[in-house]
Amino acid sequence: MNIFACIKQVPDTTTRIKLRGDGNGIDEADIQWIISPHDELAIEEALRLREQQPDSVVTVLSAGPERVTDSLRMALAMGADSAMRLDLPGDADSSMNARALAAAIGKLGSADIVFTGKEAIDDGAAAVGQVLAVLLDMPCVTVVNGINYADGAITCRRDVGGGSIEVIETQLPAVVAAQVGLNEPRYATALNIIRAKKKPVDTLTADELGVTEANRKTRLKNFELPPPKQPCQIIEGAPADQAKELIHVLTSEIQAI
Repeated sequence: MNIFACIKQVPDTTTRIKLRGDGNGIDEADIQWIISPHDELAIEEALRLREQQPDSVVTVLSAGPERVTDSLRMALAMGADSAMRLDLPGDADSSMNARALAAAIGKLGSADIVFTGKEAIDDGAAAVGQVLAVLLDMPCVTVVNGINYADGAITCRRDVGGGSIEVIETQLPAVVAAQVGLNEPRYATALNIIRAKKKPVDTLTADELGVTEANRKTRLKNFELPPPKQPCQIIEGAPADQAKELIHVLTSEIQAI
């Protein structure tokens, strides 16, 4: 099988975000970058499927600037066979990224299955998988937390809330967007990380992919940081006194609105 995993590099959740001076983006100077967690699920599922299917190959793709190479090497350290960076701006939107990924897959050979994460944790757009499926003319199943594989078909499970489970069967090739619970991503060992640094990561330019600014559908501007949290108020005393004081405080705040 020809298996693809599409990933995005995002700021680490522990990173303290600062804005650029013009307010039209984040300051990337001191950011620690990671693979978006849902995309780690996509890599892991691709690797597990390869283990079930002899003679399969896992290729990992990511669109972005040169820094994205580090995340691709981490995917190689996890066990991917090859990796390719699609040279797009760091602020490329879902439309640009999906078009680049579709063009790259077309150049690399027909895909039997394409894994993505259900969304990236930086913008939460949850759009690349669906747009990619349209461009590749494949069925798409999103928010997947369980897959059974059969000959030329897959059966996917989705938790849709309220204790309900949705089961969807589709023929391959298909695009599958991974949700938490699908698997537990493996850790890359120190030795494999060292080995991955020596492996090639090829690059396709935007011109080679046929992607231009005309493909951009959205542009983000006027970024604002959330307001700082108000300091909490500690109510001292016995439980009964605390309860009375809490009611008094809440009543005062309601009356002040």
